[in-house]
This record gives sequence, C-alpha cells and structure tokens, in this order.
Amino acid sequence: MRRRLWTVPLLILLTLAGAPAVAVAEDRTTTTEPLPLERLFDNRAVSDDASPGDADFDGAGNSLSAQDLHNAGWEPGRLLGLDSAALRWPHTKPGSPDNVRADGQQVRLSGEGNAVSLLVAGTSRGAPGGDVTGSGTIRYADGSTSAYTLSAPDWRGGPLATKGVALPRINTRSGGPLTEKAKLYAVTVPVREGRSIRSLTLPRDAGPASDLHVFAASVRRQESSWTGSWTTSSAGYTTVGPWTNQTLRLVVHTSAGGSHTRIRLANTFASGPVEIGHASVVVQREGATGRGRPVRLQFGGRDGVVMPAGTSAVSDSVGFQVPADTNLLVSVHLPKPVEAAPVHSEAIQRSYVSAGGSGDRTGDQEGAAFTGSLNVWPFLTGVDVRGGPGSVVAFGDSITDGVRSTPDANRRWPDVLARRLRAQQEVPRYGVLNQGISANRVVSDRYPGDGVSDDTGGVSALHRLERDVLAQTNAHTVVVFEGINDVRWGATSEEVIAGLKEVARRAHERGLRVVGATLTPCEGYKDCFPEVDAKRSAVNAFVRENKGTFDAVLDFDAVVRDPARPQRMLPAYDSGDHLHPGDAGLKAMADSVELKKLVP
Repeated sequence: MRRRLWTVPLLILLTLAGAPAVAVAEDRTTTTEPLPLERLFDNRAVSDDASPGDADFDGAGNSLSAQDLHNAGWEPGRLLGLDSAALRWPHTKPGSPDNVRADGQQVRLSGEGNAVSLLVAGTSRGAPGGDVTGSGTIRYADGSTSAYTLSAPDWRGGPLATKGVALPRINTRSGGPLTEKAKLYAVTVPVREGRSIRSLTLPRDAGPASDLHVFAASVRRQESSWTGSWTTSSAGYTTVGPWTNQTLRLVVHTSAGGSHTRIRLANTFASGPVEIGHASVVVQREGATGRGRPVRLQFGGRDGVVMPAGTSAVSDSVGFQVPADTNLLVSVHLPKPVEAAPVHSEAIQRSYVSAGGSGDRTGDQEGAAFTGSLNVWPFLTGVDVRGGPGSVVAFGDSITDGVRSTPDANRRWPDVLARRLRAQQEVPRYGVLNQGISANRVVSDRYPGDGVSDDTGGVSALHRLERDVLAQTNAHTVVVFEGINDVRWGATSEEVIAGLKEVARRAHERGLRVVGATLTPCEGYKDCFPEVDAKRSAVNAFVRENKGTFDAVLDFDAVVRDPARPQRMLPAYDSGDHLHPGDAGLKAMADSVELKKLVP
C-alpha cells in the first residue's frame, strides 16, 4: 500500500465530487494530530447481502455480511464487552467506511488502564494467511511513550479459539456467499499503568500482500477499587434445557467480602445474542432459599441486558454486604428460549433452575419455585466486591477445578488458600479466583472455541490467558499449575515448557507476578505411563530451575508424592483415581503455599 498524501478535508471534497471511493481510500492521509478512530476509516468491510459489491474488505472483493452481524447481535453502534474492555462496533451503514488499515495513523484515546483493547482482523490478497503483525506507540499526557507489538489474526485463516465473533459466511462480489467462517478479534496491548493515555499510533502498513484492520479501540480500565471474589471459566458451549422463560439460581462461594458487589455474565463462544431479563443476588440460607429478600441487579440502569455473541456484561454496583467464605445465590432470568449456553461443567456444586414457563423468580426469597437442579455454571463468570487489595488467579486444569473433591463443600485448593489468606495479617488478604478447567491443556485446545459441543475441556491456556487471567478484576498474581494433560495426551515436554514460558512472558508484560507450580504425579491412572512421567519430570525440572521464567515456585509435586515411589501420589492424598488429589491432598497443597510468594 502506498503512502497517503492528501488531507482528510480534501478527501471529503473529492468524495463529494464523485471520485471513486476505493481510489480515494488509498490516498487518504495520516494527520499529525490524533483523530478519533472513525475519522480515519478508509476501508469498507461490511456489505448488505443484496449489494455485496458495495464493500471490499480484503482487496479481493470479499466482505462481512451485515445480516450475519445483525444475527450475532453486533448492531451498528453497539457497545461490546470483550475481555473486560468496552469496544463500540462502528456506527455505519453497510457499504460505508467502517475500519482503518493500519499505516502509522494517530488515534485519539484517553484514560488510564492496564491495556489498550482493539477490535481487529488481518486480511491478505491471496489465500488466507497468518497473523498480520506490526509495532506501534502509546503516547501519554506527560509526553512519555511506550512501544507495543500488535498481531491481528487473519479473518479467514485465524483461530476460532480466540475470536471475538465468528460469522457463518463471507460475502463475495460475484458468485454468491462462501460458506466459510469470518472472524473478528479483540486483542490488547500493554500500557504503563498509572499514566493518562493521549493517543495510540498504529503500526505502519504491513506491505502489499496484507493489511491490519482496526474497527474499534479503547482503554481497558484497571478496576483498582474492586476485588474479584469468585470466578469461573467458560469451558465450552453445550446444549442445555431448553430453558424457556425460566430462572437459574446459581450457587457460588466467595473468597473476599465487601459492602458493594457486581456480577459478570458472559456469552462466550456463542453465535447469537442472549437476553437476561432480570438478575439478583442474596446470601444462601439453604438450598435455593436466600437469607432475606434478593437484591435486584441492574445493567447500565436497566433491569436486564442483551449480550451479543461472544461478549460479556457487568452489572452496576449495588450496596449489598457480601461476606467472605460464604455461599451466594445469583439468580438470572432467561425470558426467551435458550437451547445452548457457555458453561463451566465441573462446578462441584449443586445449583437450581425453576420450572419451564415459571417466569422471573429472581425476586423470590424462598426456593420452592426452583424444582430442578444444575451441576454446571452457565453464563455467570464472576462476582466482584468493592475495595480490598485485589486478586490472585489460580490458572490450571481439573486439579485446580476441584475434580474429585467433596461436592458442595468448597474444598478445592484455591478455596483452602483463600481461607488461609483471610486468617492472617502478614500479607494482603487477596481474593482468590479459580480459573481451572477440567481436561484443559497448555498448548492445544480441547473445545475448538466455536459451535455446540459436549467437550467442555476449554480452549488452551495460551488461548484463554487474556480472558481468564489478564482481564480478571484487579489481578496482581497468577499461579500457573498446568501441563499434566498435555504430557498425557501427546505433547512433548519441550512444547509444554515453551507454552509455560509464553504464559509467563505475556503475564509479566502486563505487570503480573507469575508463580509456577510443579506437576503432581499420576502413576496408576489409566494413561499415565512411564513415558508420561518422564515428560512430567522434565517439565518439573524446568519449573524448579526456570531461570527467571517465574517469580516464585510452588512445589506441589514434592507435597503430594509418595517418598517411597515419587512417580505416584501418597495414598493418603489420593482421591482414588491416582490423578486427582482428594480433599486431604488439596488441603496439603494449599497449606504448603508460602503466602509471601503471592505478593508482587
């Protein structure tokens, strides 16, 4: 792409004079002063199905379908919650400029935060390519700058696991639509925390074969006045119900307390929007019955919220005393039919659902209307409390998830760690956020990241790191305890080590303290063969030595292994399947944590 030479006002005059739109877009200038992103738009990505020739996203006459975006809930001007950032989809008509091809433009931004979030996609002139990558600059109000590297996955060839939205087809200028996924991505770049951002300079043109397109940009806030008290990870997108005009009453267990609260909901992996009619929160008395009348929650001053495909929503702050180490009932009314939902499958906790057609029961104190039970957490991904020192994220697999621990008892090792933190005063009493997913792996996906599936092993740790760690409320530290599933299912120790290094690098880049944990033994489990243990031992040798990859190490292997046979778990700590520790083993792991290692 050649350098742009003319000014924006001259571009407008030429357009009014009837100059060809595509030719004008190629000659648009980069101004010296930062401009709002929409004033820099020079490419048309979205077409109406009836007029596909009105847009040309990739230089080959292909474009996104306006109808498919509508079906996904991505309406013009819609504010989209993506990885805890608010990004506004361009308020433009099909066939109008709706994105900018990066070539050193200065984009006006403002605010303080922990990242700049961008809605992007890469395109290539020929066959679908790889990421389009470039370097840019963040400018701050005090005159300082910081550099960043931005990678935009290809809109056709990029992974489903990290997409913001996937559309079912691609419009073409001739020949009809292609039945092929079109994808857009929310990506973030690091900033210097505590400094007010003035602008972002986009990367230079990627060259004649590809373009890096930007649709939206915003500063992701730090949220330093909040602490994450409870979280869970979206592990897959499964068939449910169907639920029709019903209320879910979900039981969750807090780690930190506070005088105000808010909840986080997500429509992760979905292809269409979901409507939340009402939501409420109350402390559990027993079963589905609350201790008092539930407190209504609102979203932007409204009783409900619609979450477009792939997006999330955060409720408004409400005055409600959340005790630490306590079960809450979070109720969500679904007024319209729901046949599939993002879920966390290993809740190890019984929740409740009202009968079909029973309507909005979010205000019920008594549990009589909740005649059904659930063993998963759908839609709900977090509970925050006002104040506190922030959070520690436990990032792992089924052992962190609490598989084989006692149901409804909150004996996962992160639960025990949270109680230890509350019972002392030597270090901050962090909230502890459990981001474990049963069957999860570091370097490869179990669930592909799109479509209805009964596989709830999640996308890989590398693919979910942004959503499940970097975007978590006021997170200061991450404990990385994952890799046993990789070595059991074919990955080499070198691949796992490379993945752990990448997790640590990206977390460090965002200012988090990174604590690595050794992998626990599994001899006796059905697929834990000697060659698996050899790979596990190699990963553990790296974790212990690590050469600066981690800021501290937790040796969970040394805690639970049998001294007489180190490749197996001590029988007293074994749940019985030889892979997952039981309650005693999970408690021993949490009790072994030197709390000072969690402090940045």
